[in-house]
Amino acid sequence: MAKKLKASALRDVEQLLYHQADCLDGKRWQDFIDLFTKDGTYWMPAAPEQTTGEGVPSIFWEDRDLMTVRLKRLTHPRAWSQKTAWGTNHVVGNVTIEKENARTGDLVVRSRFHMMEFRNDVTRHFAGSYIHHLKKTKQGHRIKLQRVDMVNAQGPYEYVLQAWV
Repeated sequence: MAKKLKASALRDVEQLLYHQADCLDGKRWQDFIDLFTKDGTYWMPAAPEQTTGEGVPSIFWEDRDLMTVRLKRLTHPRAWSQKTAWGTNHVVGNVTIEKENARTGDLVVRSRFHMMEFRNDVTRHFAGSYIHHLKKTKQGHRIKLQRVDMVNAQGPYEYVLQAWV
């Protein structure tokens, strides 16, 4: 029975991560933010050896309030950075449950991603791993912490990331 339960949990987690990718590719920013707990954090460390985003430089270290500020910037009618048509496509795979709290239903999940971004007639590729700390809620699992480790985080870029990876 435990193996069947884990398979069901894995399927639910995969659907959550695919939904998250779909929200990003569809520029449904509020739906993306709503996948986080009230105290959830989106974190992209500047270096892979970082163990926290507090008090150290990170590419992203955003709670829901900062995510909402980014959402407002992305959707503002005069946001010059959004004038050029652009889009992304995420592929998420290799999803594994690394830790499960049997008492609370909370999970730690690892997955891999590849994101293609097209902007200004240029295609950029980003790839790496996600670590999601998921909290079990009445609405299903929600993201308490999402860590994004990009393989090419230190690469030179002509322009910065506008939205979440």
